[in-house]
Amino acid sequence: MNDNTLNIALMLGMLVILAMALLPLLNVAEPWMRWAFAAAAIVVLAVRVAQAVRLGDCDNLRIRRLYRINIVSALMFCASAVMFWNKGQTEWSTNWVAFLMAGAALMMYVGFAIDHELRRIARGRDNDNKH
Repeated sequence: MNDNTLNIALMLGMLVILAMALLPLLNVAEPWMRWAFAAAAIVVLAVRVAQAVRLGDCDNLRIRRLYRINIVSALMFCASAVMFWNKGQTEWSTNWVAFLMAGAALMMYVGFAIDHELRRIARGRDNDNKH
């Protein structure tokens, strides 16, 4: 898969996760929402793994580490989907929002950190460890 296809799949997965997270606030509780949330979380995980594999030969250790953190973020979304699936059935299922927000926070951090690292490399300071 090329980068455009991965980016489109990631964007669609994230939009579905956002929609499924917002619908309970509007008192919409349909059984298909669980399937959509879980499917979107799996799509996001697959895209993040594919992106990390594509960068396996990258020389920059920070970039490879940041892409692996993106995989952890996607795993948080998957954990949120499991808890969303069991929402209302078990005691621990009310924590799906916490895992969703933790995954989103990690994803935002990684987005800014990758951008910062790529700009630093573009300025020619690849070997400089100072920020």
